Amino acid sequence: MTKQVRQLDRVVIRFAGDSGDGMQLTGDRFTAETAQLGNDISTLPNFPAEIRAPAGTLPGVSSFQVHFADFDILTPGDAPNVLVAMNPAALKANVPELAPGAEIIVNTDEFTPRNLAKVGYTSNPLEDGSLDRFVVHPIPLTSLTVGALADHDISKKDAERAKNMFALGLLSWMYSRPYESTLRFLERKFAARPELAAANIAAFKAGWNFGETTERFAVRYEVKPAKMAPGTYRNITGNTALALGIVAAGVRSKLPVVLGAYPITPASDILHELSKHKRFGITTVQAEDEIAAVGVALGASYGGALGVTTTSGPGVALKGETISLAVALELPLVIVDVQRAGPSTGMPTKTEQADLNLALFGRHGEAPVAVIAPRSPADCFTAVLEAAKVALTYRTPVILLSDNYLANGSEPWLLPEVESLPDLRVEFATKPNSEDGKTFLPYLRDPVTLARPWAIPGTPGLEHRIGGLEKADKTGAISYDPANHDYMVRTRAARIANIPVPDVEVDDPDGSARVLVLGWGSTYGPIGAACRTLRQRGLAIAQAHLRWLSPLPANLGEVLARYDRVVIPEMNLGQLAQVIRARYLVDAIPYNKVRGLPFTAAELETMLEEVVKNA
Repeated sequence: MTKQVRQLDRVVIRFAGDSGDGMQLTGDRFTAETAQLGNDISTLPNFPAEIRAPAGTLPGVSSFQVHFADFDILTPGDAPNVLVAMNPAALKANVPELAPGAEIIVNTDEFTPRNLAKVGYTSNPLEDGSLDRFVVHPIPLTSLTVGALADHDISKKDAERAKNMFALGLLSWMYSRPYESTLRFLERKFAARPELAAANIAAFKAGWNFGETTERFAVRYEVKPAKMAPGTYRNITGNTALALGIVAAGVRSKLPVVLGAYPITPASDILHELSKHKRFGITTVQAEDEIAAVGVALGASYGGALGVTTTSGPGVALKGETISLAVALELPLVIVDVQRAGPSTGMPTKTEQADLNLALFGRHGEAPVAVIAPRSPADCFTAVLEAAKVALTYRTPVILLSDNYLANGSEPWLLPEVESLPDLRVEFATKPNSEDGKTFLPYLRDPVTLARPWAIPGTPGLEHRIGGLEKADKTGAISYDPANHDYMVRTRAARIANIPVPDVEVDDPDGSARVLVLGWGSTYGPIGAACRTLRQRGLAIAQAHLRWLSPLPANLGEVLARYDRVVIPEMNLGQLAQVIRARYLVDAIPYNKVRGLPFTAAELETMLEEVVKNA
C-alpha cells in the first residue's frame, strides 16, 4: 500500500527491554544507520551493572536512547518521541518520562499475568486505559519473529532472541533508515554460525516488511541530513575517542605508549580498543590490580615512553600514592578517570561528576597536578591529546576527567588531518648540563616551563638519583634541608600554576546577560541546550564552560565578576561551586544532581528561567 511520508526535524527514540534482549546492540545499529544518512546524533545507553540482571524486573531494564536531527543537537534528548518496550518492566520503567502523544511500540507477547505481576501491575496497562494519552502500537514481536524464522534451522530460543532485529527492522522502516550496513554487520558478527546470521537478517527484513505492509502504520518519517562542515565523519563514543587520542599522542610524540590498566567499569573499553593498535607502538598491560597498573605506566615514563593509566574513581583512590610519586619524580603520566556513581562500588554503570575533589586534592602532601575535562564524546579525542602535551612538556601527571555519560554516549566526529594535530615531540637529555659540562643536574629546570630534564636510564654520563625522597635543587641528592623542601614544594606547585591554559570563552550573544551558567565536563550539552531555548524565548543568559580545572583559566575571575549571578550545575553535591567560592569569593549558586543520570535540558531550562527572572 502507498503510505504517507512525513518530514520531521528531530526524533528521540528509546529501545528498552531486559538486559538480555539486545537493546544496546539494537540502539547501536540504529545509530550506525542514522549516522550514514548524515543526521546529527547523540546517544544515551543506560544498562544495569549485573551481567544478567533478573529477567522481567525493573532493576534488569536496559535501554538505549538515540536523538537524531537535521540540525546541530547537544543532548540525547529529554522525553522520547518513541518508546519500544519489549516487556512490562521496560514499559513501567520508562513510561513516566514520555510526553503525551508519544508513540509506544509494545511487545504484547511478554504481557502475561506473571510478567505483569512481577513489576507490580494489577491490571494490563494495554487494556485498562492508563496509556490513552499515548499512541500505542501493540505488536506480538516475539511470535512474529518466531513465525518469520520457522523455516530456519535454529532453536526456538535463538529465534525468540532475534526479536530485537525484528524491532530494528520495523524502526528502520518507520524512519527511512538505510540497512545495508546492518546486514553486513550481522554477517560478520555471526560468521562462525551462518545459520544465526541468516536468521537475524531474516528477522530484520521481516520487521521492515511488516512496517511496509501492515495497516497499523499509515505514516513513515524522514529526517533530512544535518548541515555539517565538509569532511569525513564517523560515529564515536567517548571511550573510543580517548583510545584513538592516546594512539595519536604516541604518533605525534614519536614515543612508545604503554597503558597500564586494570579492568573497571566504565573505563575497560579503552583498554580493549588500545589492545588492537599494537602496530602504532602501543603496549597494553592488564595488571593484577590498580596499584600495579599505575606503577607500570609510571615505570614506562621513567624509561622514556608515554605512560598512561585508565580507571574510574575507586581506581584513582588506589593509584593516589603512585601519582604522588610521579609528582615528586616529575615525570609525565596521563591518568584517565572515567567517573561513575559512587562512593565505593556505587552504581558502576551510572554517571556522576563526583571525582573532582579527588582529582584536585586526593593525594598526600602538596602534590598538585593538572586536571582537564572533555565536554562531549568526540571532544575526548582532543582533550586527551591536550593532556598528553601538558604531561610531556611540563613533566607532570595530568588527570583527565571523563564520565560514564561521555564514555558510552556517541556523536558524529569529524576526522582531523593528522598534520593538524599538535606536535608532541620532546627532547631527552643526552649530555651533562652543568656549567662545566661534566655533571648532569637532574633538577636544573627549564626557565619557562620549570620542567626538569627527562633522561632515559642508561644514557652515558647522565647517572642520577630518582625516588620518592625529597631531592636537592639541581643536584637531585637526597635532602632534608627545610629551606630546600620549601623551595621544591613551591616550585612544583608553580610548574602547574604556570601552565598557559587558554582563557575561558563566554557565550553571551548580545552582552546583556546578568546570569552566567558555568559548567565543566559532560554538563556542556544540557547547559547549552537549555541556554539555547531560553534565548529563543527572549531571555538573556550567558554560558561558559571549563576544560581546564587545574590550573583554572587566568581570566576566570574577571569573567565571573561581570555577572550578577553565577549558576553551576554539577552531577555532584557542588564540588566546583566550592572551589569557585573559595578561590574567587563569588556567591555561586550550585544546582546539583546525583541520580546516576545526566541533566535534562528541560530541568535546567526551568531552573535557569527562575534565576534569570529574579536576577
